[in-house]
Amino acid sequence: MPATFEYAKKVIIDAEKLGFDTTLIAELYLNDIKGMKADTLEAWSTAAALAAVTEKIEIMTAVRPLFHNPAVTAKMAANIDQISNGRFTLNIVSGWWEGEAKQYNGSFTSHEERYARTEEFIDVLTDMWREDSFTFEGDFYAVEKANLAPKPVQSNGPKIYAGGESDLAKTTIATYCDSYVMHGGSVAEVKAKIEEMNAIRKAVHPEQFQTFGMAAYVIVRDTEEDALQELERITKVEDLTGYAGFKDFKSKSKLEQEISLRDYSVSNRGLRPHLVGTAEQVAARINAYEKVGVDLLLLQFSPQLEEMHRFAEEVMPLVKNKSFVSPEGGI
Repeated sequence: MPATFEYAKKVIIDAEKLGFDTTLIAELYLNDIKGMKADTLEAWSTAAALAAVTEKIEIMTAVRPLFHNPAVTAKMAANIDQISNGRFTLNIVSGWWEGEAKQYNGSFTSHEERYARTEEFIDVLTDMWREDSFTFEGDFYAVEKANLAPKPVQSNGPKIYAGGESDLAKTTIATYCDSYVMHGGSVAEVKAKIEEMNAIRKAVHPEQFQTFGMAAYVIVRDTEEDALQELERITKVEDLTGYAGFKDFKSKSKLEQEISLRDYSVSNRGLRPHLVGTAEQVAARINAYEKVGVDLLLLQFSPQLEEMHRFAEEVMPLVKNKSFVSPEGGI
């Protein structure tokens, strides 16, 4: 798939027509899968351009505090929210790739300090969106009598998603964010994670999470055998010149489970939900995840455009009418 705006534009316009609700635009200045010298698009300029050529789809754009001034980010987000007429949302990522930070002058610090920075970052964002004049002085950021106009179209500002697995990440997300995004797992594991996050949220925030999302890589074929053959093909990693961020992801993130290169090869551990098989099998698994509380799937396909069409045509109708339900414990 080409890392070009024209391809991204084609994908999002088709996705909107096909009935997809949200697109996530990852923020990476280097390509962590194909290698650091491979092309990758800058997220925020891409998001603004895509906002201008779409009408309905939510544009969720990742932002990493270690690279950004929060007051300027608040202004940029408000502007894209205006361009999109209230369709802009954020995915806050505290950061894990030290090698990229060194190349792009990011402030990469300890895990604990990265989350402390994230908390201040969100404080500045949200208060800049809501207050007429805002002053803040923290350990990482300071603004004095800052004014932001025009405000975002959304009355409280763009919705904030985040994902993380350490105890510190879970507490930060439950306290400061609107929605929690998971990296996948079995239905039982995801059910337990949602219950855990709801309990943490209840202790630190007066409102429930708005959304529970999950990353998932999809392979749909006419037979399960064909789907499994494709899974084997794409995860047979022989050339290690790419995957530049894999070592940092393992060592700098505090993960609940050990991650393999096979997991990492499709990003965000999207293989773990195992949305692999026939349309009927994939629909059944999706319905099982919905039953335990997942209400947003951040789907990955390759090639994106063709497989996205296949999913919309073959799987979406089965999910919508609940035609297939996976047996208890069947995933």
